[in-house]
Amino acid sequence: MKIDMHCHVKEGSIDSKVSLDEYITKLKEHGFDGMLITDHDTYKGYRHWKNTMKGKKHEDFVVLKGIEYDTCDAGHIICIMPEGVKMRLLELRGLPVSVLIDFVHRHGGILGPAHPCGEKYLSYTKSKRFYQSPEIVKRFDFIEAFNACESKESNEGAMKLARKYKKPGIGGSDAHKLECVSMAYTELPEYVTCETELISLIRRKVPIEAGGTLYGKTTKDKMGKANKLLVYSFWFYNKAGELSKRRKRRLKGQVENPMDPIDPIEIPYLKNR
Repeated sequence: MKIDMHCHVKEGSIDSKVSLDEYITKLKEHGFDGMLITDHDTYKGYRHWKNTMKGKKHEDFVVLKGIEYDTCDAGHIICIMPEGVKMRLLELRGLPVSVLIDFVHRHGGILGPAHPCGEKYLSYTKSKRFYQSPEIVKRFDFIEAFNACESKESNEGAMKLARKYKKPGIGGSDAHKLECVSMAYTELPEYVTCETELISLIRRKVPIEAGGTLYGKTTKDKMGKANKLLVYSFWFYNKAGELSKRRKRRLKGQVENPMDPIDPIEIPYLKNR
């Protein structure tokens, strides 16, 4: 099964210019069977699929929910929760990575670093946490081994990291523009129809192939050295978000119940009771 495991759609990510319909259409044209929506700190893109498109369009294509979470100390982390479970706390950026790992695992999910050898502040191996707590990498369930929007060196480093720690390596386009869609893939040995099946597959550490073609036309490529301004801007943005949402995260963490998820599963024999 060919799937893109790092996708941003404009219904969920403010920096994406690609609608979900456009994304799916192009992936299907290039032989993909599914996608994992990983918008920044939100499930809005997936909600658009569930409430507007599911059952009406692209019924021959698998759309799974994920999230690209902004930690306060380890960059971007891709989180995948089981079918029917979308924890509200994951939509409030700024948790430390160790707390995030505990939270996701406690509720049956899996997670791994996105573009782990990429830009400072955005990537796990470029964070202080990587050096201060080297045991954390062992707790990840997978590593993004190929990202179409990263450099050759960044992807080589990510692949080495996955091999060193014997973690499944996934691939994703990380596309924010239509030209980049379909430029990276994850090849699964089995067909999956929901997040729970994908989680099971990755936990079993079955052989997974990740690869693709480098995009080379990202904003950071065009800006060159000036891209450092964007990197530092992100640090301030993330720090501000961490502080502003701290109280909401604390309150949400106290009251959130995984048995009362945003995206409940309908059980047929209970439906008409």
